[in-house]
Amino acid sequence: MNIVTEFLVVAGASLLAAAVVVSLYSLGLRLLTSAGRIPTVEPAEFTGAITILTAAQAAKEAKRAKKARKANPLSDGQKRAALLGAYACFVLCASAVLYGVYLIVPALHG
Repeated sequence: MNIVTEFLVVAGASLLAAAVVVSLYSLGLRLLTSAGRIPTVEPAEFTGAITILTAAQAAKEAKRAKKARKANPLSDGQKRAALLGAYACFVLCASAVLYGVYLIVPALHG
């Protein structure tokens, strides 16, 4: 193969790998919320690119998350299956990232 073809293979593989990792993470978050575990973040003490919630806003978000958990039409078995699916997606996502690190770092091949 010539250098252009090799470059295109690497570019395509990295684009595909990035799409797979992002898709697995997104699906994991979706299944996590379907299982009734809404990921919320407590207000932080630092400023920057993260929006800081006031105590009233945090309470409102917690109330909204509690209401969403109650409105979930899934049975307990379906919620457990969604939670296991979410964990499986996160494990696959982490495995893909670790495998990518393994491929990049030559000292790990030894």
